[in-house]
Amino acid sequence: MFFFGIEHEVAFFNQNCEFADFSRTKFTDFQQIVDKLPLYPDDYSQLRVGDANIRQKRWYIEGFERFADSEEVIDCIGKGIEIRTTINSTIQGAIDELTTSFNLLRQVAAEFGFSPTLVSFNPYTSVFEPNPPLNEFEIKQLQAYPDEQTAHIYMVSYGPDLNISIANLPTEKVIDIGKKLTYYSPYIIPFTYSSPFLNGNLWEGLSVRTFIRTGKRPATLVFVENEEQVIKSIPSLTKVARIPAEVGRIEFKSCDSCDDFSIYAGLLALLKGLALDESLSGRAITPDTNLHQLSAKLGFDDPAIFTQTKQILEAAEIALQDDPDIQFLQPLKDILVSKKTKSHQFIENFKKVNSIEQTLQQTYI
Repeated sequence: MFFFGIEHEVAFFNQNCEFADFSRTKFTDFQQIVDKLPLYPDDYSQLRVGDANIRQKRWYIEGFERFADSEEVIDCIGKGIEIRTTINSTIQGAIDELTTSFNLLRQVAAEFGFSPTLVSFNPYTSVFEPNPPLNEFEIKQLQAYPDEQTAHIYMVSYGPDLNISIANLPTEKVIDIGKKLTYYSPYIIPFTYSSPFLNGNLWEGLSVRTFIRTGKRPATLVFVENEEQVIKSIPSLTKVARIPAEVGRIEFKSCDSCDDFSIYAGLLALLKGLALDESLSGRAITPDTNLHQLSAKLGFDDPAIFTQTKQILEAAEIALQDDPDIQFLQPLKDILVSKKTKSHQFIENFKKVNSIEQTLQQTYI
């Protein structure tokens, strides 16, 4: 039996039509939104709260936590608000919950002058430098966890975690699926490309986020029960679960953000199909940087990327067979036929209006 969850990062424009990133938005600006959103106490067995207690709800501020010279969190530099679903037994259930949570977030955010916008990479800056500079305790903390040394990447990038798990699956099989998704990641992610802007202008490709983060951040992360099951790698493929509900979870982390949640449904169905598939032999512990960067620049216009994506989509269809979730693959099939992504639409619109703001304001509609 499969289980599904989605974590979706939301970026915002403020009431002055400015991109509400860490340069002009405080923790309290976002927290006032979160404070007005409901709390579901029954979620706690499924959703991690964390030591700083920032993650109390299905919505929380995504950002960079600052510490005193101890474990005490004294600030959080926010980049946006993340929505996370509970664990669902169906893909449709996860999509419905995400949709409900997003609509509620949009409604409450509007009360404070914020409107959601589809961004997968900060369109105005690629630089994040903590101010004040990191103290000695913070430096030691980051050095202890290699993946945490990439704040300069995750503070300017936005993307979903697409989570699947399978009941009673042996750990070695869960890790094998993680290796498989890491290997095929460059062919899965073009469906989502939505970051063609860099430093205030058009970039030369389709996904700045993919081009910059690959090789430094995980493509897939598998949560295991204990330290003995961890595979040492940079970036990480495996991580010890922080709460019991995380054990066996496979997080696919490579995608750009989507404002059409049917694409997330399609991707969850694709991941499910690839987990069931026994025909594809590719495996990797760490993502192939060169291949991801080729994919980021050309997407489905690269013949090899297109051909391999077509192959894995067909393999997933065969593996799903009579499973009703096969219907969710249709949006992906449509994108593959057209070879057009959200980035193509952004590029076309930007060339017409010559404004990133106007282009990005035509999202989530």
